[in-house]
Amino acid sequence: MVKLLSSESVTEGHPDKLCDRISDAILDAHIKQDKFARVACETLASGNIVVITGEISSTASVDYEEISRRVVRDVGYEDDKNAIDWRTFQIIKYIKEQSPDIARGVIQEGDIGAGDQGTMFGYAVDETPELMPLTISLAHKITKVLAEKRKKGEAPFLRPDGKSQVTVEYENGIPKRVHTVVVSTQHASDVDMKTLREYIIEEIIKKVIPNEFLKGTNYYVNPTGRFVIGGPLGDAGLTGRKTIVDTYGGHARHGGGAFSGKDPTKVDRSASYMARKIAKTIVASGVAKKCEVCLAYIIGIPEPVHITVETFGTSKVPEEKIEKRVKEIFKLKPKDIIDYLDLRRPIYEKTSVYGHFGREEEEFTWEKISKEEVEAFRSLIRI
Repeated sequence: MVKLLSSESVTEGHPDKLCDRISDAILDAHIKQDKFARVACETLASGNIVVITGEISSTASVDYEEISRRVVRDVGYEDDKNAIDWRTFQIIKYIKEQSPDIARGVIQEGDIGAGDQGTMFGYAVDETPELMPLTISLAHKITKVLAEKRKKGEAPFLRPDGKSQVTVEYENGIPKRVHTVVVSTQHASDVDMKTLREYIIEEIIKKVIPNEFLKGTNYYVNPTGRFVIGGPLGDAGLTGRKTIVDTYGGHARHGGGAFSGKDPTKVDRSASYMARKIAKTIVASGVAKKCEVCLAYIIGIPEPVHITVETFGTSKVPEEKIEKRVKEIFKLKPKDIIDYLDLRRPIYEKTSVYGHFGREEEEFTWEKISKEEVEAFRSLIRI
């Protein structure tokens, strides 16, 4: 059976990602001074205005304006006629403390209750070395290279805002070729569209996607034409609006909560990271070729209400045995997850763009696979 599956990614200059990064940079600033800070920071960007709001309980002293301007500058925005200018944009701040009704459930003697109710999903598949879906892996690589080329000055006509989308043709569940690639990038007003298209295809797409996948591939570069006005001037941005870009590109389910701007007591974030760790360990062990792990929590209750493993018919052993082994190996209270993954560190700004999963940087502890844990699942095959 032949099936087409697509995933998108966005650059760090996309207005939603700009907001994610500001929120995570503020989170990092709090954790750097107060590792027990409770942060739920939301950012809105529109035109030349940035609004920072949310609930923060922390002993840290944080300069929200300095952080916001630094992020916008680092992304590369300095033109309020076509995007946003880091030197001149207006900042509106409205921060309040975490509700005592929520805090009562989270702060417990010797433990931490879940910061909210909800279901969190982790996913892994053996399509790529990092055990991520090929579509989202390629889409992220394209947007990352797009930003790198711009920042290095190799393509002076590129601007920070941009998106990619990769469609892969699967045959009986195996990726066979890249069917279509879409890249939309903000650009200088005087660049020739033919020059832009040739550069994107030859210097980015074909340098990122292995040649064996480029068989009759369709290319679309800025399919609507001009893309001069971008960033928050072209479209308002909001923290947490790119959850599928942040996770598995639509190949797996996603729970109700976004990640950015949230400290690790929020299981939306920490339990999603842990679920990915578990799913990746299971696939790395060879017990299944594809795995989705679901963890569900109740606000104020430390233990998950349920743990579910789905292997989509690829498992070599019954899923009930895998679930049992998960419960034997992994401690899944929020405090245990935070300690195990070392999440009370200022590591989050880096997660805000190019996905929270499938990364090799040392901060991404949930991506690291333990040989002992892999062997514990592998032993199920021999039982």
